[in-house]
Amino acid sequence: MHVFRRLGCLIAAGLCLAQPAWALTGVNPTGVNVNTSGVTSVFLSFQGLTPTEIPARAYWCAEVTVPPNVVVNFDPCVPGTLLGNLPAGNDLGRPSSVAGGSLFTDIMTIPASVARRAYQLARAGEPSAFFYIREFVDTATGVSSFVVVTCRLAGGGARVPLALTQVELLFVTGREGRELVPVVEVGEMLSPVEARIAYNCTGTLRGRWEVVFPGEEPPELEDLLPEPSLPPELRGSQRRYTTLSRFDVFLPPLGEVVLPGPDPERLPSSSAGPYLLLLRIETSADKEGDSETGAGLVQSGGIAGFPLPVLRYYVGMAPESAAQPRGRRLMTLRPLPDQRIAAGAPVGFTWLPVSDAAAYRVELRAGDGEIASAFVAAGVQGYQAPPWYSDQPGDLHWRVVALDERGRSLDSSRWQRLLIDP
Repeated sequence: MHVFRRLGCLIAAGLCLAQPAWALTGVNPTGVNVNTSGVTSVFLSFQGLTPTEIPARAYWCAEVTVPPNVVVNFDPCVPGTLLGNLPAGNDLGRPSSVAGGSLFTDIMTIPASVARRAYQLARAGEPSAFFYIREFVDTATGVSSFVVVTCRLAGGGARVPLALTQVELLFVTGREGRELVPVVEVGEMLSPVEARIAYNCTGTLRGRWEVVFPGEEPPELEDLLPEPSLPPELRGSQRRYTTLSRFDVFLPPLGEVVLPGPDPERLPSSSAGPYLLLLRIETSADKEGDSETGAGLVQSGGIAGFPLPVLRYYVGMAPESAAQPRGRRLMTLRPLPDQRIAAGAPVGFTWLPVSDAAAYRVELRAGDGEIASAFVAAGVQGYQAPPWYSDQPGDLHWRVVALDERGRSLDSSRWQRLLIDP
């Protein structure tokens, strides 16, 4: 009972359970089973928010001072019990138009390091549950509201929501076992493709293989996310490309599977140019991952807390080398396009890596002039900007530039707008 050790007299006085003055009303589900020894991703629905309430921190604690699903205006994490923060690259939460626009959908991706620390505490005699806390800030009043979700350690991953924890796409060929970026002649058949997938629990995995032809608009971040990782109103709205094959397979409780790709004869090679092969995951039924939004039940079987990788190949002569194709490859993750933040709030920028980059440059502009730039070493793919970055008048525009060892530009993302609330 010491998990809620500071609650006692407050409940007796009716203070914690009184109707809050803020708009956030709760979260669903209020408790989930999580993998003891690996990553877990769960779809959460935060309900009752107003347009002025925006997400702030997301983190895990071993002990809290309030029960799950009770909204409070103070940090419920017991000091000294912080287990970790939600990585910026896995923060896929966003407002939803469901339930009159009062919904915020979140993908709680628990890193293995957090689960391992919670497991160590449980082995030492502490309770076998820990807690996920989401903070929302009302930009109109400056008031923060917090709500807690219980994370129950499940031995062997039993009854954990079906979620993908790692996905690798590759061409299989020769003794090396793989071919990263093949180049073939027009009309030549490509090597077989497979997806090596790590996952939690068991269930049905549904989806399709699609191909992006030369000249077609490449997929954006939203297009690379599994369908169950999106808010309900965005499911089915992702950009569609030419379908090569479909799959509907049962995943046994083994944790890993090799999913065969489309028949190599179906991989197009009739025209010269760069091609992208996409693995698209569709939503499947999974009772453990169901979430009530206030306007209906949302299923999330096959969820993932990251965008799926793409597989590239080239038909005809390579532009310069197979490993360094020209064209825009660098894609940003966070903040989302036209995301709104409060002035003076810290800003975290993340992006997908470019294999041949030696460093990255994050550029910020206000109006027609650059206000700041920062250099980040390769392998980081993230930059936490100080609060004054967002303290400029008006909106900001930002992008990321990949640099080679001599500091020359290899590639750049599109300029994205960041909306600043004064």
